[in-house]
Amino acid sequence: MSDALEVLNPATEETVAVVPAATRDDVDTAVARATRAQRAWAAAPPGDRARLLRRFAAVVDGHIEELARLEVREAGHTIGNARWEAGNVRDLLDFAAGGVERLSGRQIPVAGGIDVTFLEPLGVIGVIAPWNFPMPIAAWGLAPALAAGNAVILKPAETTPLTALRLAELALEAGIPEHLFQVLPGHGAVTGDALVEHPGVAKIVFTGSTRTGKQIMAKCADRVKRVTLELGGKSPNIVFADADLEAAAAAAPMAFLDNTGQDCCARTRILVQRTAYDRFLELVAPGIESVAVGDPLDEKTQMGPLISRAQLDRVRSYVTDDLTAIRGKAPEGPGFWYPPTLVTDVDPTAPVATEEVFGPVAVILPFEDEEDAVRLANATEYGLSGSLWTRDVGRALRVSRAVRAGNLSVNSHSSVRYWTPFGGYKQSGLGRELGPDALTAFTETKNVFISTEA
Repeated sequence: MSDALEVLNPATEETVAVVPAATRDDVDTAVARATRAQRAWAAAPPGDRARLLRRFAAVVDGHIEELARLEVREAGHTIGNARWEAGNVRDLLDFAAGGVERLSGRQIPVAGGIDVTFLEPLGVIGVIAPWNFPMPIAAWGLAPALAAGNAVILKPAETTPLTALRLAELALEAGIPEHLFQVLPGHGAVTGDALVEHPGVAKIVFTGSTRTGKQIMAKCADRVKRVTLELGGKSPNIVFADADLEAAAAAAPMAFLDNTGQDCCARTRILVQRTAYDRFLELVAPGIESVAVGDPLDEKTQMGPLISRAQLDRVRSYVTDDLTAIRGKAPEGPGFWYPPTLVTDVDPTAPVATEEVFGPVAVILPFEDEEDAVRLANATEYGLSGSLWTRDVGRALRVSRAVRAGNLSVNSHSSVRYWTPFGGYKQSGLGRELGPDALTAFTETKNVFISTEA
């Protein structure tokens, strides 16, 4: 290990920890160890692997509060959100464990013999996790990859390595074999690149910016390496005039303010039918102005700080002085604070309306009819998530089919459930994570024909 990562508390700007950064040599060593551990793991009886993953889940469950408070310190998440995130790791491990003994191939009818398929593990998986949801998104790759018989090397984001390191300790405590799950904190240009380029790593799972995702995809293509990418978003929240406007307006603020807007699925483009626009604006304004922003450890806090000074500067750059906005309140003094902000009367082509801000900022735009709503919803390079509010079931189905996004909710803002598939269209990524097919994304299909001819 060399160099170091300074971990700051986003709410206070105080140094929480200094963590050594992994070098390319460290990656080489980790891959060699993971390769040996994976062979033994894949050869173990499926029932044994399932029991160990359930034990890992149980150990995580016993450390929910510890993990949550660690997440608050390094990421600035509200304590309620952090507890949910730690619990989600537990749930993902439990869900994946249930698939170990059900990961079966097929018998395919053919002439002259029997044809069967086997789903075999890929080998060593590199998971590059983001800083916005450090624990659950790491587990999106970790849990199904281990369940499918692979080894995992996790590179957490530079700003949020602490929960990942603790999860690795808990895995060993649960009896997960040594070196099967390793965590290598480090810089993207060093540790991340080394993982992507290493010939011993069979697949990369990356969540982060579209720009970085494209670079990783290009490097994986050069090596014909599998890749799953979960990238950016600029998700629409479409509100039709026939919707329950009170319910839609009440749900809208936290649909883009949860996790301080640092969410690829944040509904940052609120599209409202023109005949309901003024009424919706009247209803939504008090909700934005009253959001409780402050100490993440306070149980009443709804929104914490941004992750870093750089992210704060980025968010500020989008909300220029010439824009009209409804604003909430945020603390002053130390910490990376920015108030809840809804930009009104904005050009639909302005950067704040088209680019991923990744902060507590949304825009509101009017539309005329169903066709216009779909046009506006699709007027972005992204296609990750979105919502639509209407009482018309036929319209809900038509618009859901017409919007080019991987995850849509009707009369709600739900995007991620570990038992359903998640992923994006267009510049929002490649592949699907979670859901009933999560394990198969970490396998190779082998076909075997057995002749029965005399």
